[in-house]
Amino acid sequence: MMTLLTHSIPNTASLINPTFPLHFSNLHSAGFTSVLRSRMSSSLTAALAQDSIILGCGGATVDFLAAVASYPKPDDKIRSTSFQVQGGGNAGNALTCAARLGLNPRLISKVADDAQGRGILRELEADGVDTSFFIVSPEGNSPFTYVIVDDETKTRTCIHTPGFPPMVPEELSSSKLDSALNGTKLVYFDVRLHETALVIAEEASRRSIPILIDAEKKRDGLDELLGFATYVVCTAKFPQAWTEASSVPKALLSMLSRLPKVKFVIVTLGEDGCVMLERSDSEAAVVDEMDIDEVLKSLKQRAPDNSSIPSSISSSLMKLRGNELDTLVGRLHVGTAENIPASELVDTTGAGDAFIGAVLYAICANMPPEKMLPLAAQVAACGCRALGARSGLPRHSDPHLTPFFA
Repeated sequence: MMTLLTHSIPNTASLINPTFPLHFSNLHSAGFTSVLRSRMSSSLTAALAQDSIILGCGGATVDFLAAVASYPKPDDKIRSTSFQVQGGGNAGNALTCAARLGLNPRLISKVADDAQGRGILRELEADGVDTSFFIVSPEGNSPFTYVIVDDETKTRTCIHTPGFPPMVPEELSSSKLDSALNGTKLVYFDVRLHETALVIAEEASRRSIPILIDAEKKRDGLDELLGFATYVVCTAKFPQAWTEASSVPKALLSMLSRLPKVKFVIVTLGEDGCVMLERSDSEAAVVDEMDIDEVLKSLKQRAPDNSSIPSSISSSLMKLRGNELDTLVGRLHVGTAENIPASELVDTTGAGDAFIGAVLYAICANMPPEKMLPLAAQVAACGCRALGARSGLPRHSDPHLTPFFA
């Protein structure tokens, strides 16, 4: 049996010269046509996604970020090396990222009418996130998180305090939900506020609006929400924890077998990139059948080592086999991550949220996986170069992203 592999690496010429100045003397040059095509492709991608309305429901918080030389021991008293206060929360971060890339996000969440709540709203609005669907409680407290960033291990520890009183579905009126979903191209849930999220998911599904679920870990309401999912992005430990499969690829296959509406599932693996399993509705051209673990192994052998530019490697369309019960016609994709120099790596807080924000953009832009995965990896890498989840998030015009839109 023969497995066909494709390997996609963005064109880096635009990163070296992102402005591509064109002069009449270039009109007959050999490179003019390729430059023009690159510009047209980038413009078309941006046009497809530009101002696409997406709706999110989930957490929006204040993060108090303290970087320390090393994590303190019990009873230690240490000083921070740097400190910032900025917005956080999975949904808040992901939609901020999507807004900076060019989408038009709306967010349903809840804060209190306190200084922290007002700050949460101001920061989201400044980045282009529509907060008109927030519930603002006259009493209580807004959610906040203490984040300790360890400069030595490049890890972070989060201590979260939920908002009070919690959001309940009755606070979201049917007219407000109708307005929030009007014109929406894609809905996203981080599985916080799960009771309200289920109400939104039911109505979005009735309107045939696709839904992306962030499966970070097992939470109340997650299984019900996954039943509405069109796309799933999950953390490294989740697939096997949810399916009890013997490997990550088999776990992804089991997820798609259990969730027949899901088109693809992505598992993020930090510095090891990501793996995506994409379902196909067509079996007409399928000739190969292979064990999914073996397919992943062959793809990883083709992946570049220590690459400074994220890339993707894809299998051909085939029947993927997990065990006797789990088989699927589709493609497996491996996405590599940027090998960020230690001197540039500051904080991984919110890296997964940045990845999801870029995936939201890519879906709206109709990007294939070969373009989606490198873009999402690069956006996440940009975010890791600054303290906190949002300060390093790039905008669409950032020259570091230019080759990924070409």
